[in-house]
Amino acid sequence: LHNHIEKEIGEYFAGKRKSFTIPLHLDGIPFQMKVWQELLRIPYGETISYKELGERVGNPKAMRAVGAANGANSIAIIVPCHRVIRHNGHLQGYRGGIHRKKRLLELESSKQGQKRLEAFLH
Repeated sequence: LHNHIEKEIGEYFAGKRKSFTIPLHLDGIPFQMKVWQELLRIPYGETISYKELGERVGNPKAMRAVGAANGANSIAIIVPCHRVIRHNGHLQGYRGGIHRKKRLLELESSKQGQKRLEAFLH
């Protein structure tokens, strides 16, 4: 499984993969699970707001709870919490740091993956 994960992550950063086939075992409270499942539905290269994500999970006023669920996501990139931004387009909150969130969004919009992989890791 480790080789499979490494292969798919490498393909993602090389711009050759837009979704993952890695089997997931998500473990969280019901609200987190709903948020994480919804994150998996955000297409590559697209973003939504915390409010929109709250609406999608049935609670449009739960922006902070949505943010907390994103922060509890232990498999970022594969469960793409980096695709959630503030309603005004600004970046907010990312466990790996805002600079990495920005790079992931740039990667998905520019498809210059290999260069971004090195920058992401440093």
